[in-house]
Amino acid sequence: MLLLSRIYDAGIYIYALSLLFFFSDCIRRNLRAKWTGTGLLVVVFVVQLTILGIRMWEERIVPIFTLYDFLFMFAFILVIASLLMCLFKKSEFAVLLLSVIGFCVFVLNHLWFDFSNDPMSNWQGVHGLLVFHIILANLSVVSFTVAAVFAVMYLFLHKKLKDKKWNDTVRRLPSLEMMDKYSYYGMVTGLPLLSVSLIVAVLSIVAEGRLELLLDSKVVTTFVGLSIFIMYFVKRRAKQNSGVVISRWALIGYAVIIINLMLNSWSKFHWWTGV
Repeated sequence: MLLLSRIYDAGIYIYALSLLFFFSDCIRRNLRAKWTGTGLLVVVFVVQLTILGIRMWEERIVPIFTLYDFLFMFAFILVIASLLMCLFKKSEFAVLLLSVIGFCVFVLNHLWFDFSNDPMSNWQGVHGLLVFHIILANLSVVSFTVAAVFAVMYLFLHKKLKDKKWNDTVRRLPSLEMMDKYSYYGMVTGLPLLSVSLIVAVLSIVAEGRLELLLDSKVVTTFVGLSIFIMYFVKRRAKQNSGVVISRWALIGYAVIIINLMLNSWSKFHWWTGV
């Protein structure tokens, strides 16, 4: 436990240094700072992979069942997404925003939670289903995070162009069309993942005969978030709304998903915090 804590601390420091270089590049174009930040982010990936490997070796399973594990995997996948984004042109600000989100989750997770409780003790009968549910839910949140980042960037660039404020930041951003497309890709990836995750969760509840959990706050808010995302696609397909309206719908849906994640402490189905 002490070794893991020290490795985690080292990962936080390296992640912070990586962010500083990404910030430096975004404030003033600096190719050396960009690649230094990317290199440090690779080191963060290795550190997270090491922590995951040690946990798997000690526990003989992939650690995904506690809120600590869920957030750790979320930060881990965001690092992978950030590294992949580094390969694209004009991706500096997207990488920075994804890295800021990942860093905040990585740090707060270390400060607030631990992996000592056993939330699966009452769900042994549907253990496999819940593993599938958690993995899909995590991937969907990452996809919606990517979509939200590009939606925010879209709104920012749209306002700058509307106000005719041209500067280096505007020139380094992808076009409105590309950001709308990237946000759409994030949404179109996240929606089926969330849908299947929700179906698996409902099947787990039914299989355990705990039908009262269908009215659990987590299940209800997930349905609300799913409805908002479906409305996003309905409005987009109708082609009667501007990109600004569509981007706002993406952000509203993401806000509901974040609220949904914060309800774990009050959820009987997701009683992960041990309180």
